[in-house]
Amino acid sequence: MKYCIYGLGAVGGLIGGRLARAGLPVSGLVRGDTLSAVRKRGLKLICDGREDVVQLEVADQPETLGPQDVIFLTVKNTAIASVTENIAALVHERTVVVSAMNGVPWWFYHGLDVNPAYLQRIESIDPGGLVSQAIPAERVVGCVSNLSATTPQPGTVAYAPNPKFTFGEPTGGAHSDRCAAIMADMKGAGFDVHAAPSIQQTIWFKLWGNMTVNPISAITGATGDRIVDDPLVRDFMARCMNEAREVGERLGISLTAQPEERFEATRRLGAFRTSMLQDVGANKPLELDALVGTVREIASHVGVATPNIDALFGLARLFARTHGLYPQS
Repeated sequence: MKYCIYGLGAVGGLIGGRLARAGLPVSGLVRGDTLSAVRKRGLKLICDGREDVVQLEVADQPETLGPQDVIFLTVKNTAIASVTENIAALVHERTVVVSAMNGVPWWFYHGLDVNPAYLQRIESIDPGGLVSQAIPAERVVGCVSNLSATTPQPGTVAYAPNPKFTFGEPTGGAHSDRCAAIMADMKGAGFDVHAAPSIQQTIWFKLWGNMTVNPISAITGATGDRIVDDPLVRDFMARCMNEAREVGERLGISLTAQPEERFEATRRLGAFRTSMLQDVGANKPLELDALVGTVREIASHVGVATPNIDALFGLARLFARTHGLYPQS
């Protein structure tokens, strides 16, 4: 299968680099300094002091690459409008789009057996339905990544060992031919690959932690360990998480873990900088809508009050607007 990585950031660069190193046909849609760096020097992967350089075709125009069999969508959610405008040139009738972005995706309700009254478009991530029109849910395979990776410079990805990826069909399970083929290629590239009975539940569990730690790190500049070691902050995060748990339950998504268990998992990661804190440092727009705004919007659809999540979103949005990292209106 021909793979295209839409966005060669930390996650996309890691996926594309490892797939290319495994001998698969891989291209990347990328712009700016990263495009120049990869064309000039190749894509550099760094893990535990080992450096690998892989070559792959890159372009800043999708027409240059042409139709692909699998598109890994790894851009920030803040760039989704650009994706809707450009992805058509990469698609043929059987193209699969692997949604590997942070937060709640536009296709989240697809396949969930819930009250039809809840199934409203999530405007925070699918304004006007433009994303759903460009990338119908039927094309999508869901993907959740659990890894630590950074881009210390354009065209370079530094990552910790054993990056984990979980795949699933929006309608449940991961037993389709297309899921099996993608997972096999990812395993062949050396990734720790898992199948999800419900990819929406996997997404919600990851979001359950990220929706608090990420924006709090952006506001405070604190690393993950300091955030979860502060008892007042930890108590506030737990209240946010319990609101999100109730929202998920209205959609049939049950989380058995407790907030303190999630905090302990974060604590074990040590003094790490969240992706949102890295974006602040790089003066990049913040993914507040996908990580927090969507939860508030879904809560309004299912009738759950979220005063703590509202406060978190308001503070993070004000911080981001003050620093030019979120739209003013």
